[in-house]
Amino acid sequence: MSETNLIALAKQRAIENSFPYAGTLTPTEAYTLLQQHDQAILIDVRTNAERDWVGRVVLAEAQHHAVQWSLYPGGTPNPDFLTQLADICPDKATPLLFLCRSGVRSRHAAKLATEHGYTHCFDILEGFEGDKDTQGHRKSVGGWCQHGLPWVGA
Repeated sequence: MSETNLIALAKQRAIENSFPYAGTLTPTEAYTLLQQHDQAILIDVRTNAERDWVGRVVLAEAQHHAVQWSLYPGGTPNPDFLTQLADICPDKATPLLFLCRSGVRSRHAAKLATEHGYTHCFDILEGFEGDKDTQGHRKSVGGWCQHGLPWVGA
């Protein structure tokens, strides 16, 4: 699917669901968009501990940055989230694709960034690990990992 079609699909989902940001992409769609649009940036909003202990996406360094939504330990909100985002991406028209563990924090990050003037914020559905399976394990029901997209374990 072309970059134009992917963005149109993501925006249509936002309209249909009244999301307060540009749109949503599946992990596979997000990866395809990142391959086609070299200015797009994936923002991993998981904690440093999650990336260190669970794994991280593998993308070109310029297209992949970490900005914690909340801090570990304790889960307190990152007071520097917007400042850190601005340091990575001063151009508020850059497509930003937000990723978390299962797709909750990334929605909040996309919403906050949009509220602060970023015009192309996309939530990556399912997150990095996806939902839990019947045994309570992740990485087998949706998510970046389950879709076989590039990542490296801890």
